[in-house]
Amino acid sequence: MSDARHRLLRLVETAVMIGAAVALSFVKVWEMPQGGSITLGSMVPIILIALRYGAGWGVTAGAVAGILQFIIKPEFYHPVQVLLDYPVAFGALGLAGLARGSGVLAQAWLGALAIAGRFVAHLVSGVVFFGEYAPAGQSPWIYSAIYNGTYLLPEAVLSGVLLMALLPALERALPTRARSVH
Repeated sequence: MSDARHRLLRLVETAVMIGAAVALSFVKVWEMPQGGSITLGSMVPIILIALRYGAGWGVTAGAVAGILQFIIKPEFYHPVQVLLDYPVAFGALGLAGLARGSGVLAQAWLGALAIAGRFVAHLVSGVVFFGEYAPAGQSPWIYSAIYNGTYLLPEAVLSGVLLMALLPALERALPTRARSVH
């Protein structure tokens, strides 16, 4: 396959996965009162594209997905909050691409760590911009960790289960040699 065709394939696959991630983000199993939700695996498409094409490409795809989510359903309090909660948080999912070419277990673990990166972005945003909602006497850090963990931990577990099911199928359909498209 020619280089131009490889680039086009990567671009089309990425666009489809970004679209899937954004669409799945609106299939909510449970929604938090001040934003955040457990979805039907909306992080998985970004993690898969990162595992397929690497961390740089995955971070870009995640950031684009975050920006699209903001455009479709904007929750705006401050420009820095928008950056943290959308392109930075969703871009962090692309860090799963650091496991590209590794075994399924390593890929699932790095997928979980990428989700932890998203958690950190929301945690900081929660402390800086939403700490005022913390109950009297409670640290904004504790409040933000509990609030964001309430939906991101179940979302991470669901994503992990989906990844463990999908990664072997992906490896059979597109063996590592075939996935090493640059």
